[in-house]
Amino acid sequence: MDNPARRRIIRRMKHDADIAIVGGGLNGTTLALALAGAGLSVALIEARPLDSQRAPEFDGRAYALALASVRALGALGLWAGLADTAQPILEIKASDGRAGAGAAPFFLQFDHAEIEEGPMGHMIEDRFLRAALLDAVAAATGITHLTGERVVAQEVDATGVTLRMGSGAGLRARLLVGCDGRDSPTAQRAGIGRTGWDYPQTALVCAVRHERPHNGCAHQFFMPEGPLAILPLPGNRSSIVWSERHARAQALHTGDDGAYLDALRPRFGSFLGDIALDGKRHAYPLRLSLANAFVAERVALVGDAAHAVHPIAGQGLNLGLRDMAALAEVLTDAARRGEDIAAAPVLARYQRWRRFDTTAMAVGTDLVNRLFSNDNTLLRGARDLGMGVVSSLPGLRRAFIREAAGLTGDLPRMLQGRAL
Repeated sequence: MDNPARRRIIRRMKHDADIAIVGGGLNGTTLALALAGAGLSVALIEARPLDSQRAPEFDGRAYALALASVRALGALGLWAGLADTAQPILEIKASDGRAGAGAAPFFLQFDHAEIEEGPMGHMIEDRFLRAALLDAVAAATGITHLTGERVVAQEVDATGVTLRMGSGAGLRARLLVGCDGRDSPTAQRAGIGRTGWDYPQTALVCAVRHERPHNGCAHQFFMPEGPLAILPLPGNRSSIVWSERHARAQALHTGDDGAYLDALRPRFGSFLGDIALDGKRHAYPLRLSLANAFVAERVALVGDAAHAVHPIAGQGLNLGLRDMAALAEVLTDAARRGEDIAAAPVLARYQRWRRFDTTAMAVGTDLVNRLFSNDNTLLRGARDLGMGVVSSLPGLRRAFIREAAGLTGDLPRMLQGRAL
């Protein structure tokens, strides 16, 4: 005798994929590749159409990949095809500065030669990294890539998560992973709150061409309004991450290129010769945002969905890739042991692994930004002295270099360059 209730139960127990990942950006695609490579089935859901995710021309965006993140891409089989498009970071210099006055003498200087592993990291343009990830997703078995689809509802029960799309389509998975940004709808629907605050700064992001070679050196100038990072790209080009107060940043972003460069030049200085814009300009209001939990029932958060920090240390993507590698390892090991990959004890392992590291980074970047984004004479003297001490002690300096390279802490296998 047919039983409608039993049919509903059977239907709810079936899964279209082991893991549904909402958000097909850099963290979502790397996680999908890692999980599929370990034999799990993945549905990768992205609201943007596929064509809009590919930009063959340079659009001004680039990322600083720590050495550990480069190793993770190597573990995914991607770095060999990306290495020729990347710029090694061989040296980092930091100093105080004022617009029009140039940089003060460097109070902190790191050289990759002080560690044995090679460059501290690499700079890579968004267009190359994103295209490589999308190509790998298209070629992978075990990944269903749904683009132009927006998740509008999620329902959790004892055996899985049911998603509903804006198109009316449905999908069911054992586990839902939110890689959907700092305002994560996935986290909101799971009832996960956030803690944080807005900074009085906007990050102006662009790239410039310059007359002289940078020799693989990254610079950080601490201006009273906020830090200015000058990060080396291939050729005589650099990526700029320039923090300004909101009103000034808005005026510069909406103004013409000439006014933008006129404001940047006295901050940048003349050490690389004259500069010109290369690609588009971007502006991102800055805020600190930490999810109050990284997991909920059959839900996990990765990247900005779990934590968004100040870009002063250039660690946003690197933190997300650490999340990715940790979650992929936890889920893969659980599956191999025959555990329910979305069970609360399994997800708790991921949260324990990543919560302290990301909170410490958030607090650290917040403190550094508050300490350095001002023009207080006493604070300037004290912080310059402290950084000078770090720079003068080889053991301490080496520890900072390894931290910048992402080589400290309890590293997931992929960040060690090992397969899952």
